[in-house]
Amino acid sequence: MKQVLNRIQFSRFLSLTLLLVTQLIAFSSFSQDAAAEAAPVEEPAADLGGDPVNGKQLFNQNCAACHALNRKMTGPALANVETRLSENEGLGKEWLYKWIKNSAGMIASGDAYANKIYNEYNQSAMTAFPTLSNEDIDNILAYTAAPAPTPKVAVAATGGGESTSGGGGVSNEIILGALALVFGLLVVMLFLVNNTLRKIAEANGVQVVKEAAKKRTPIWKAFAQNQFLIFCTVIVFLLGSAYFAYSWMSQIGIDQGYAPVQPIHYSHRIHAGVNKIECQYCHSSARVSKHSGIPSLNVCMNCHKSIYEYKGPAEGPSADDLANGYTNEFYTKEIKKLYKAVGWDEQNQQYTGDSQPVEWVRIHNLPDFAYFNHSQHVSVGKIECQTCHGPVEEMEIIYQYSPLTMGWCINCHRETEVQVADNEYYSKIHEELSKKYGVEKLTAAQMGGLECGKCHY
Repeated sequence: MKQVLNRIQFSRFLSLTLLLVTQLIAFSSFSQDAAAEAAPVEEPAADLGGDPVNGKQLFNQNCAACHALNRKMTGPALANVETRLSENEGLGKEWLYKWIKNSAGMIASGDAYANKIYNEYNQSAMTAFPTLSNEDIDNILAYTAAPAPTPKVAVAATGGGESTSGGGGVSNEIILGALALVFGLLVVMLFLVNNTLRKIAEANGVQVVKEAAKKRTPIWKAFAQNQFLIFCTVIVFLLGSAYFAYSWMSQIGIDQGYAPVQPIHYSHRIHAGVNKIECQYCHSSARVSKHSGIPSLNVCMNCHKSIYEYKGPAEGPSADDLANGYTNEFYTKEIKKLYKAVGWDEQNQQYTGDSQPVEWVRIHNLPDFAYFNHSQHVSVGKIECQTCHGPVEEMEIIYQYSPLTMGWCINCHRETEVQVADNEYYSKIHEELSKKYGVEKLTAAQMGGLECGKCHY
C-alpha cells in the first residue's frame, strides 16, 4: 500500500511539472510576439531639396515612358542627374529648368550640351513640359537623387534559428525540446496511473481478468456463403464499370482545363486585367480572320521597349503570388526571355538581328472536321471573348475554359440572342423571319445554325 501511495505522489509531481512547462512555453511565445511587434523601424531622413514621394508620381506620369533611373532607354538614365551635370558639365538646376520646359528652344539657341544630347540620341528632341513648375522639377530631381528604398522585412521567428526581435526570446529548439519533454512526461504519467489503479484493485481483492475474445466467422467467409449478396454485388460492379467506361470514352478529345507550360510566361491577369489591354490589340486577326492568331513578338515590343522590368503593385505582391513564385524578379526574368527571342539589345536600344522562334504550345484546338470562324462571331455576332474563353483577365496561366464540344456549341446557338440592333448583317434576315414566323428574338438556331453543313462540310 505504501508503494501505491508513492506512485500517486509521483504522478502528482509529474502533473505539476507538466503544468509549469506549459506555462513557460506560453510565456515565451507571448514575449517573442510582443518583442517583435514592439521592434521599431527607423528610416534615415535626407534633405533632397524636394519631395521624392511627389516626385516619383510626377516621374511616372511624365518621364517613365522614355527614361529609367539606372539604365539607358529612349533617353539617358536619370539617377543623380543633377549631381552628374553639376560635376561633369558645370550645369546647375537653371539649365535643367530650361531644358525640361523647352528642349527644342535650347537646341535651336546653340547650347553646347543640349546639342550634344540631341546628336547622341539620333537627333530626337525631348518632349517639352512647359506645364511643370520649378517646384515640380525639384520634386522629380529629389526622386532621382533619392537612395533606393530598403525593403522592410517582417521580424519573425523561423524554424531553424533564434528570434531576431531583440526582445531576448527563447529559441525554437528550446521550445521543441520542452514540448518533447511534456509529451514524454505525459506518457510516463499515464503508464504510472494505469499501474497504480491495477495495484489498488488487487489490494482490495479485485481480480483483473482480460476478457477472452469471441471467435467470429471471417468476413470473407460470411460474404461467400450469402448468394443474394454476391448477386447484388456483381450487378452493381457491372453497372458501375459500364458507367465509368462510358464516361471515360466521352472525355476523349475534350481538354477542358488544359493549361500547358509556355516557353515564356505570359500573365493575362496582368495584361488584360490590371493594365486593361483589349484582347484584340494582341489577337487582332480575330476581327477579320477564321483564326484569332498568335501575336508576333513585335506586338509585345511595342510596349516592352520601355517596360524592361516588372515593378508590381505599390503594396507589393500578394500572398498567393509569393506562394506561387510570381515575384517581380520572376516577371522581369520572363521579359529578358522576350528580349533574347526578338534579338533586342537593352544597353544600345536596338535590334541585333539575332532572333529565335518561340515554340508556343497551342491550348484551344478544334477537330479538323469542325469549322469555326472567329470573325463571324467577334465582328458580326459581337460575342465577347470571355463567352468562350472565360474570365481571361483573371487568369495568371491561360487554360481552356469551355469544353468546346458539339453539344456546347449547339446549346449556345439555341440560347444566345443575336444582336440585331445596329447590325446590318442580320437586319434583312430578321425582317424576313419576322414577316413569316413573327419572330421577335433571333437566335443562330432560327437562322439554320443547327444544320450539319454549317460546321461540317
